[in-house]
Amino acid sequence: MRHTLLAAALAASTLLLGTVAHADQLADIKKKGELVVGVLGTDEPATFVDPKTRQIVGYEVDLVNAIAKKIGVKPVLKQIAVAARIPELQQGHVDLVAAGLTHNKEREAQIDFSLTTFVTGQKAIVKKDSGIADIPQLGGKKVLTIRGGTQEPNIRKAVPTAEVVTFDTSQQAFQALQQGKGVGYVDDEAALLRSYAKLGPAKAQYVVLKQNLSTEALAIGIKKGESGLKAVVDDTLRELEKSGEAQKIFVKWYGPTTASGFETRDFKFDSDKID
Repeated sequence: MRHTLLAAALAASTLLLGTVAHADQLADIKKKGELVVGVLGTDEPATFVDPKTRQIVGYEVDLVNAIAKKIGVKPVLKQIAVAARIPELQQGHVDLVAAGLTHNKEREAQIDFSLTTFVTGQKAIVKKDSGIADIPQLGGKKVLTIRGGTQEPNIRKAVPTAEVVTFDTSQQAFQALQQGKGVGYVDDEAALLRSYAKLGPAKAQYVVLKQNLSTEALAIGIKKGESGLKAVVDDTLRELEKSGEAQKIFVKWYGPTTASGFETRDFKFDSDKID
């Protein structure tokens, strides 16, 4: 009986210590003096390598830099693959994920999310001579996209008969379109328009289909149950919104004078709720 009680006490102590450790991620970040953030580094203009400085820069980088400053630590960016975003966060290899991460109901069971940081639609681009004018016509055709994101399931939902071929990066998928390995390429609108703009004169050979496959709310990923860290992240985003800095960051990377060419910003950092 004594051994049973002792074992139970030890188990309870272990559980309590585990709970305290789990709930203390913000303190751990402050102690180590670093905020490690998982980024893609291949998703211009959200996170990408500046060819001049060889540093990772972009819209999401500016946001996490502000979060690190709020906490009082150094931001450390770690490049990760699309498919590794949630596992890297769950396993504690990164403190946050700022990597074009769509907030959806399925993922809410795995991780927590910050306030929405970007709202975009997913679109398709096709070669003009393909004769494809709308999304349903992709049925029975090879459609190219990035592996591990919401693009693939959204294509399958919108066009069940499409043959979806995935690649590790958006650059690889878009290059495959240019090489004739598929008739269409699907990505988030901002990234897709950026790739389209880089075609230069060759843009005349392609068409961006008007219809959206889906509308995506993007956010920063946070390990499940880390309420203290989430509070700091959300407070930082609210402060950026209130000061007008959020608008400046958007215009810097996505505004009318950029390759993305967004005329307006139709969202604010004010909610972590999705439909």
